[in-house]
Amino acid sequence: MKCCQNPDLFVKVLNNSQIGNKVRLSFSPIIASFCATLMFCVATGVHAETTQKAKKASSATARVKSAGVADFTKDGMPNLQSHAFMVFNPVTGLPLFSKNANHAMPIASITKLMTAMVVLEAKLDMDEAIIVDKEDIDMLKGSHSRIPVGAAFRREDLMRLALMASDNRAAAALGRTYPGGTVAFVEAMNAKAQLLGLTNAKFVDPTGLAPGNVASPQDLALMVSAASTFPEIREFSTAQQLHVQLPNGGRALGFNNTNSLVRSQSWNIGVSKTGYINEAGKCLVMHATIANNPVVIVLLDSWGKLTRVGDANRIKKWLETKKIAGIVAKQG
Repeated sequence: MKCCQNPDLFVKVLNNSQIGNKVRLSFSPIIASFCATLMFCVATGVHAETTQKAKKASSATARVKSAGVADFTKDGMPNLQSHAFMVFNPVTGLPLFSKNANHAMPIASITKLMTAMVVLEAKLDMDEAIIVDKEDIDMLKGSHSRIPVGAAFRREDLMRLALMASDNRAAAALGRTYPGGTVAFVEAMNAKAQLLGLTNAKFVDPTGLAPGNVASPQDLALMVSAASTFPEIREFSTAQQLHVQLPNGGRALGFNNTNSLVRSQSWNIGVSKTGYINEAGKCLVMHATIANNPVVIVLLDSWGKLTRVGDANRIKKWLETKKIAGIVAKQG
């Protein structure tokens, strides 16, 4: 596919309201040999595939429940298995239910929400072509990325990959190409954290691979609330899947959202981000609408493969049986 030689290149974007609409991408012919075309399928996508994925998400939920974990405790609260969590009302700014709310701990790829905010607030050219460099390779954890070194992506497309597929190489490239490089980028991340009042948060890299990226559930509730004000983050983090066509007629690669709940028809999710490194355990944050009310869910250090999904569904079930305005905040 001679994508870069064509200044009128289009990439399809499918979503709930605009099936088949297209987003224009353009690259300089100078980097034509490095160009990669991204074809995005978000929101509903192909009906049959979406239905199948929704069934898989429901199946995952069923497997969690079959493990013998009750949905609620004896006092009617969600029986959550995550080590730290917060259910937060972004309208009132008050927690509805929490545990270890002010305990700072590694947050893994939840970090990428801050990465995206810093990039967007810097007003950088989102159409600028960025060539993925060997400096973007993860030398800390050795995590794998299917984004090839030497390929060029628009800055916007790297953000899509970082938020939806949690690609570390994409996030590293975003930080590296910030004015002043990665060092200046990390400084901007911490400055933004202070501005948001994230008193226990500290960032050391744009990917979240380093365990030194830490924050508390309270910090992340505020960070997710802030992230939800960016339309790009809302769109990119909740996209169901995307396809990347490698340059020079290379193979097409499919990427799925790391949060299976975005494919569930029973959820209305505005912002989503997962995370995992050994030091952080399984993590999940979401800004969602439940029972017609906005809510932020923060789940940190969840044990097991499906616990964070199970905990999220228990919270949803709890909120659907309550009136948020009448819930007394419970501090952990």
